[in-house]
Amino acid sequence: MHVLIVKTSSLGDLIHALPAVQDAVQALPGLRFDWIAERPFAEIPGWHPAIDRVLGCDLRAWRRRPLQTWRSGDWARFRDALRERRYAQVIDAQGLLKSAWLASRAEGPVSGPDFRSAREPLAALFYERRLNVPAHDRAHAVERNRRLFAQALGYALPDLAAAPDYGLDPGRFPRPQIDGRYAMFLHGTTWPSKRWPLEHWQTLGRWLATTQGLRPVLAWGSEAERQDAVAIARQCDGLVLPRLGLTALGGWLAQARVVVGVDTGLMHFAAALATPGLSLYGPTLPQLTGAVGRHQHWLQADAAVTTVDRERALDVSPNRVQQALLPLLAETPR
Repeated sequence: MHVLIVKTSSLGDLIHALPAVQDAVQALPGLRFDWIAERPFAEIPGWHPAIDRVLGCDLRAWRRRPLQTWRSGDWARFRDALRERRYAQVIDAQGLLKSAWLASRAEGPVSGPDFRSAREPLAALFYERRLNVPAHDRAHAVERNRRLFAQALGYALPDLAAAPDYGLDPGRFPRPQIDGRYAMFLHGTTWPSKRWPLEHWQTLGRWLATTQGLRPVLAWGSEAERQDAVAIARQCDGLVLPRLGLTALGGWLAQARVVVGVDTGLMHFAAALATPGLSLYGPTLPQLTGAVGRHQHWLQADAAVTTVDRERALDVSPNRVQQALLPLLAETPR
């Protein structure tokens, strides 16, 4: 049986769907998937062995330049590739109008979250089967995906209390060339309020290097993040990586002794690889979108908060982070 998944972006959102794929293939042997994803993230689904084809789309460009899209034949090529196969089921795992419209272009019955469950309720108009899952502000994104797939494909939901299995083999990613053990720092993120102060990263880096024998290794995705990485590394003999693609970066994440990061998609990548990780949260809620999996831990600026607040700063002291890392480093030798 072939199923099409529509989950177009972004990094963390695509990774959040992988445990649902793993649940499905364990419950239904022989099940195979295709996946529609935005081109910058199209390598992600292919990391799972149950994915046969990834259909790369470019919705943002198509909407900005519809005439050029039509003239270039880009949409026509995507449409023709999409219609090469009739699917037993099409699952819109995003619940947005754009993803629901894409799902409706495929050959096969479409399932998705119902009006109360979808991020954009009108998306449910495109589905033949509207499935009730917890709303996005009521349950973690990984749980929502797992419940959606189980209902769409008709298998019993696994134990949600256990750490999810993302189905990724860390050995498929290129092994980094570095002497000694290291800790990955994922300091870059979008909202200013999600960022941890540079001086805190510097303090943490010096502590890891001098007391734990771990060299800080820093990844980055923009020029501003690169400059911050350089500033952190100078204070703790850290290593700033060159700009890497996701697959190459996966090797560094997979082999790290520990990963420390803010609310960013790369922390979900590390969690999917089961690398011990400590995630720091301020304005967002880890119980809804935090990095989950084996050996994953969270620290919140204020554990009592129950709402997302873009203005709430990530106010976690380096000492709290150090104390949280000690048992994590002790319990998961690597």
